[in-house]
Amino acid sequence: MPLVPPRISRRHALRVLVAVLAVLGVLTWWLKPFGESEPEGELTFSTGARTGVYHRYGQLLEQALGQDMPGVDVTLVTSEGSQENLKRLATGEADFTVATADAVAKYRLDGKPGADLLRGCARLYDDYVQLVVPAGSPVQSARDLRGKRVAIGQPGSGVRLVTERLLTAAGIDPVLDLTPVSIGIDTMPTELEAGRIDAFFWSGGLPTNAVKELSERFDIRLVQLGDLVEQLQGSGSPARYYRTAVMPQDAYSRARNTSAVTTLAVPNLLVTTAKTDPGLTEQLTRTVIASRDKVGRAVHAAQLVDLRTAIYTDPLELHEGAGRYYRSVKP
Repeated sequence: MPLVPPRISRRHALRVLVAVLAVLGVLTWWLKPFGESEPEGELTFSTGARTGVYHRYGQLLEQALGQDMPGVDVTLVTSEGSQENLKRLATGEADFTVATADAVAKYRLDGKPGADLLRGCARLYDDYVQLVVPAGSPVQSARDLRGKRVAIGQPGSGVRLVTERLLTAAGIDPVLDLTPVSIGIDTMPTELEAGRIDAFFWSGGLPTNAVKELSERFDIRLVQLGDLVEQLQGSGSPARYYRTAVMPQDAYSRARNTSAVTTLAVPNLLVTTAKTDPGLTEQLTRTVIASRDKVGRAVHAAQLVDLRTAIYTDPLELHEGAGRYYRSVKP
């Protein structure tokens, strides 16, 4: 005769469910750091030009933060780039930003307001300096830009900083020896396509969508800058963050380059200030590392964010909250 399992009353089942939920609640409380609560409030993230990598990265990070920190209202604010980002951060207009290591070093070296408050959260990906010209241009080096109309970036951008250094290393005065055009990546491509400029400098992750889209509708070529790197590195403290790099031929598959292009690269840092709450900074740093692959599917450069190197935020001291995160995942 088959055994019939005893019937469980509805009241008994409810008691069991309540007990299980209580145990899970205790475990959740026990696993969280004592006294810690989920971050709440508002957060302003200063990005970059709307068509640049900084802003796209910020948009995707905002989505990831919405899942990991639902109690935090994130606001993205566009900017001219690294130099403006640091000023906003140091003066309290933003809570987090991305900036190149050379721009950070210069901000500190110049003793700008709030420079001593800047703290690093993570080393992210490298920016590649890109000199873009029409495919038929005679320009083969930055030294050939004399007398040309050249877009050199907006005053508050990181590309402006590196472009002026590159031109000086090439023996060209950025003001007297060419016609400088102070525009950003949001308008550089259309100005080149229309023939109103002869070349533009850009510093960003590979590939930058604005350059990629330009190459798909207009014949362009990237000019090598590798011949200037050694001289540039010897020009002073902030320049030590530049390294020789190579842009693969397929970085922009429609560009009219027949081989890889040598250039220079500089690290990007996720930056905040010493005033930012450690718990918020810890969770944001965690999200940045954990969302790498998802963000990287849309922003290829983000795939290069690496936990092993993220902790090296030179020239900035690591923020207390970011340090807590890295200690928590240390093998």
